[in-house]
Amino acid sequence: MCSSLQGAMEELIKVFHRYSAKEGDKYKLNKKELKILLQEELSDFLACSNDPRVVEKIMGDLDENRDGEVDFQEFVVLVVALTVACNEYFVDSHKGRNKGDSS
Repeated sequence: MCSSLQGAMEELIKVFHRYSAKEGDKYKLNKKELKILLQEELSDFLACSNDPRVVEKIMGDLDENRDGEVDFQEFVVLVVALTVACNEYFVDSHKGRNKGDSS
């Protein structure tokens, strides 16, 4: 039985390859694969944006080597950035609740 963190790492790898294997290079996400992954796995984050070009912007930000595709390392940058943002939100909301505590 693996730890929670090991399970999360394994799931991250599986999710990436589930989408990257759909067409073209099975170790990279093309724009279409990235869009499907974002829509199916991170729809709440996409819903917050009113910009119809959000996928293009994300692709441009992630594709560091400018090959038109997102490899696993580039994908992990997105996941880490979103995780950090979620943690900051969690910490801020937790602090706000504690300020109202009179005990």
